[in-house]
Amino acid sequence: MRRWLFRLLVVGMTAGFLLLLVSGCREKTDELDEVSSQPVEEMISEVSEAQEEESEAREGKKVPEIKTDSASEAEDSEGSSQSEPAEESTEESEEPAESAVEPDDEDFVRVKDYIPDVEVMLMYATDQNFTGAVIYDFTEAYLRYGTVKKLAEAQEALKELGYKLLIWDAFRPVSAQYVLWEVCPDPRYVANPITGYSLHSCGNTVDLTIITLDGNEVEMPTGFDDFSYRADRDYSDCTEVETINALLLEDVMIDAGFEPYSGEWWHFSDTVDYSVEEEFDPSKEE
Repeated sequence: MRRWLFRLLVVGMTAGFLLLLVSGCREKTDELDEVSSQPVEEMISEVSEAQEEESEAREGKKVPEIKTDSASEAEDSEGSSQSEPAEESTEESEEPAESAVEPDDEDFVRVKDYIPDVEVMLMYATDQNFTGAVIYDFTEAYLRYGTVKKLAEAQEALKELGYKLLIWDAFRPVSAQYVLWEVCPDPRYVANPITGYSLHSCGNTVDLTIITLDGNEVEMPTGFDDFSYRADRDYSDCTEVETINALLLEDVMIDAGFEPYSGEWWHFSDTVDYSVEEEFDPSKEE
């Protein structure tokens, strides 16, 4: 009997101890669960809040795309061309200048347009001539284009020797020829416009002399419209220097295609004939 009581006591004590042990473990487990579960909930809450903030940010702003270098350059180029339109040129496009049409040989042209360095001093446009009066009202020399081309050859030949041409008279209107004839009706010096006009009125005849390249006068037999014997091409009554200079001008003009007049050392006509011009008016060209 005592043995059973002892066994029951032992069993009871053991069972009580086990119950206490189990109860203590459960309390410890609950405490551990409560402690370990708190950070996890907070982490979950933080992650959830971060996700909500990121979601709101995505709704308000587009997430930029990751671009390669080539894609960025292409987009920059496209954006630049769109944001900065090409400036329209304010300058008018220059149209190619039309090539100048060369005149025909019989056309009248201004001599200096084709021989810029020639000197012109038309004596009949002043009162510094044998009449003492102004005969015509223009100051530029005009000739046939074919004659001007030959005159340009003479100019170039003289420049190589240190000289150039000085024109005293070129095309002379028929009206001016009548005035000259009225003042000096001598066919040796003035052509009779009633019977044949003057070669000056044909536009292929020129009165001229030579000067140095810097504009100084050169010794010649006479001045312009000198009606003495010294004006002819005999030169026997001229100095050596005057003769040399007059012959230089004569030789150059002949070589260029002109024919000299025996009575006036300054007078030369193109070997090509042209008809008398009665309509061309140089005063309307200036």
